[in-house]
Amino acid sequence: MNIHNVSSPKHDLFHYVLRQGDTPLILAQRLCEWCGHAPELEIDLALANIGLDLLGQSRHFLSYAATLSGTGLDEDHLAFGRDEREFLNLLLVEQPNGGFNDTLVRQFFIDAYHVLLHQALSQSRDPQLAAISTKSLKEVDYHLRFSRGWMIRLGDGTELSHGKIQQSINQLWRFTGELFHCDEIEQRLAEDGIAVDPRTLHEPWLQIVNETFAEATLDTPPEQPYRQGGKQGLHTENLGYMLAEMQYLQRTYPNCIW
Repeated sequence: MNIHNVSSPKHDLFHYVLRQGDTPLILAQRLCEWCGHAPELEIDLALANIGLDLLGQSRHFLSYAATLSGTGLDEDHLAFGRDEREFLNLLLVEQPNGGFNDTLVRQFFIDAYHVLLHQALSQSRDPQLAAISTKSLKEVDYHLRFSRGWMIRLGDGTELSHGKIQQSINQLWRFTGELFHCDEIEQRLAEDGIAVDPRTLHEPWLQIVNETFAEATLDTPPEQPYRQGGKQGLHTENLGYMLAEMQYLQRTYPNCIW
């Protein structure tokens, strides 16, 4: 299936819903890579549970996207049957886990964004989008409490933990600008009351981030050029390696069943 061949008038909505499904799918895969490897058992369980929450959200969005595609395919094909350039996730979530500090900062940035996104999408004129976001909001609220709490704990902790968190913030900050980049698809759907104009989320996101940084004694990085392209299928090299592992079973044994 070539996602770029899905015809209008469903083209915009299909691609928008696919974006909402791809971002939590890729992040869930990243978080579940920590299973059995996290620094504490509590963190190990928490990251796995957050990953499962995100996987559930992804399934709802991808199932809806499959219906919109009109191809008769399902969410499993969208997850395991597409190539790298057909994934429309944000670049931030495909970045490697690195140390726990890198995973935590990545999670905090996306959690703050997801809370605001689902709050806004729960008011969408599209009843399916509104329903998925209303259900997801309860989960992402918890995700933000978890990641924000650890940001404060480590940022305002030892000199070593503070330095590691600040280093991760500085490294990942260039991927946050894409969260608020609005393209023509989002603009058209936002004007119809279906999607969220991501530009409207930037200020409240910065408020959450800056308040957390202040409590954690962390510094906000200076303005810098940001990376974008994930929502259009242009990714970093990290996604290809991840998909090779994530899609291995289905690619090796197509349509296998248990």
